[in-house]
Amino acid sequence: MSAKILLQKYLYPGLDIAALIGWGALLLKYSVNGQLKLLIHPNYFLLVTVTGAVLVVLGIFQIWIFLKEIKKKTAPQSLEHISLLPPALSSGLLVLAALSGIIFTPAPLTAQMALQRGVSESLPPTRVQAQSFAATVKPEDKSLIEWVRTLNAYPEPDAYTGQKAKVTGFVVHLPGLPNNYVLLSRFILTCCAVDAYPVGLPVKLPGSRQSYPPDSWLEIDGEMITQTLPVEPQQMSQSAPNRRQLVIKAENVKPIPTPSDPYGY
Repeated sequence: MSAKILLQKYLYPGLDIAALIGWGALLLKYSVNGQLKLLIHPNYFLLVTVTGAVLVVLGIFQIWIFLKEIKKKTAPQSLEHISLLPPALSSGLLVLAALSGIIFTPAPLTAQMALQRGVSESLPPTRVQAQSFAATVKPEDKSLIEWVRTLNAYPEPDAYTGQKAKVTGFVVHLPGLPNNYVLLSRFILTCCAVDAYPVGLPVKLPGSRQSYPPDSWLEIDGEMITQTLPVEPQQMSQSAPNRRQLVIKAENVKPIPTPSDPYGY
């Protein structure tokens, strides 16, 4: 039996089957382990779980066809699909990608990614904008994202001066800020981690920020104050304009573990 026939009979359909089962198993693994929350918005959890189950069932069905055709001593047909790459190569890449996802655990987006995407204290224009604002939550009960939404609705920082705050987020070091400032940030997901964008508020620490490395998670207890800071301190431009911003003056700083659900929605 020639090598070409062996490839057509065993390798090509085998890779297609492995790709189906591999990706189905990967999606189901993310669903069972709760790792989907690191990748996509909760609105799509059910869709991903059902897709994973369907892929596994299709893979098992293809195994049945594969074995049946081998018993008939006919060459099993690989799945028909359009690809810019040779069938074996494209299916092999899918298998390798699925194996990588099964072996390695997804991690939350980092402070470096936040700097690259640009941390903001307001929601981007693509978000649904608030039409009115009412203080329905006590200041000390607001999350970091709720504070950002509050500022988005009414951006005058003096309106919140003196209010208590208790928020959690990860640390971002902006080089343009003084050494006793960090940016407490969180990512907001609208669809998946690819389109996640970071929001955050400056925090004035009682000491140096060197004690709180980037990506470490903190719980900040303090009160809101108004400070004049660079508009875009991450650009580290000496000529950058300053403006009054809402800042959390930390009274108690508590390091916490990275939460299992680190994103906002």
